[in-house]
Amino acid sequence: MAGLDNLVVTTALPAIRADLGGALADLEWTVSAYTLTFAVLLMLGAALGDRFGRRRMFLAGLTVFTLGSAAAALAPNIGSLIAARAVQGGGAAVMMPLTLTLLTAAVPAARRGMAFGIWSGVGGLAVATGPLIGGSLTEHFSWQWIFWVNVPVGLALLPLAARGLAESRGENPRLDVPGTVLVSGGLFGLVLGLVRGNPDGWTDPLVLGALTAGALLLLAFVVHEIRWAKRPMLPMRLFRNRAFSAVNSASLLMYLGMFGSIFLISQYFQGIGGYSPEEAGVRMLPWTAMPLLVAPLAGLLTDRIGGRPIVVAGLALQALGLLGVALLADHSAGYGQQVPVLVVCGIGMSLYFAPTANLVMASVGPGEQGIASGANNAMREVGGALGVAVLSAVFSAQGGYGSTAAFTDGFVPALLVGAAAVAAGALAAALVPRRHGMRTTAPAAPVAGTAPAERPLPAPAGRS
Repeated sequence: MAGLDNLVVTTALPAIRADLGGALADLEWTVSAYTLTFAVLLMLGAALGDRFGRRRMFLAGLTVFTLGSAAAALAPNIGSLIAARAVQGGGAAVMMPLTLTLLTAAVPAARRGMAFGIWSGVGGLAVATGPLIGGSLTEHFSWQWIFWVNVPVGLALLPLAARGLAESRGENPRLDVPGTVLVSGGLFGLVLGLVRGNPDGWTDPLVLGALTAGALLLLAFVVHEIRWAKRPMLPMRLFRNRAFSAVNSASLLMYLGMFGSIFLISQYFQGIGGYSPEEAGVRMLPWTAMPLLVAPLAGLLTDRIGGRPIVVAGLALQALGLLGVALLADHSAGYGQQVPVLVVCGIGMSLYFAPTANLVMASVGPGEQGIASGANNAMREVGGALGVAVLSAVFSAQGGYGSTAAFTDGFVPALLVGAAAVAAGALAAALVPRRHGMRTTAPAAPVAGTAPAERPLPAPAGRS
């Protein structure tokens, strides 16, 4: 649900405007409000889980997300919808970084590659199929259903999560308040500048001020964590770990290329191919459906040979696939010729998703897995926002929406930039130590000072 709502609104914007009104900038904020709060609060969500209990905060985030979804469906005007989207993003930011730590506690070490492969595949599928699901629900029901669909799922998951998940806390449960304020403010400025750069112009005072303030606050956060924080929320020593730094760099570059490319390819199918939003989403399935098939298998392979070669191969295939899409578009190829390269993109994306979570969690100790997950999720969200901004800027500088030729003139160089970013991610992933991420030994003993994990409550008598 959290991944789906990144892009689910994009194909519903015309229907939302017809129903609620609002200017173009207001419609853009229905997308940006979610991305902004999601990215900004991810680190805080991980820290709250370490402090107050990961299961407890996961339930709190799920509750907030479900209530925000209902509020968005019931929104009487565009302002209320934007506010509800911000609430959704806040709930998702608490939920998402805790899913990996809860999954790590629930699955034996030798089987985590497969479990993380399924987790990553579902997450990637949700992001990639957001426009398809949003378009289908809007076309056959109404735009409100893109939010209503979350409510029964959330209500069903709350008792299941309360019953079946074990509680745990981080090894440094005290909250780093100055660090939390600095990193949240820095990410807010950075993501705000990125999402408003294209609509408002990169020289707009708000954009320049947000980017500058964000960069300065993040620099202050780094200095604070190194010099003054007694219990840092993100220990900077983690970045001296080659695996941790390389995986996060690869994630940033992968999401930069993938998010920006999916954003433009969906428009390419609608603008050049003449397809409806739903038809365009269906024609993306050779790419977007691959994680369901490939990611679990890649997860099993990770348990055998380690994650590094699989991630490198996946990013290389993703880059080649994007290059192929760009070259075929430049030669006005038909959809049938594009299917093979879309499949290559999907296989590459699946191979990346499957081992990455395992690599992140294996790069740190058990007590730091919550904050490592939060940092990796924050990198991915910032990379996604940066990808849409950068590739849209290249598209606007080289072409436009005026004609088929103008669209192609902007589309091709933008996808080449996306392919180059993903290829750079492959080089970053190659720096991960060889065979890193294999988990074939028994789980480590609990870290001193952490709360013992609670066992799931027994089932009532007479029920399995």
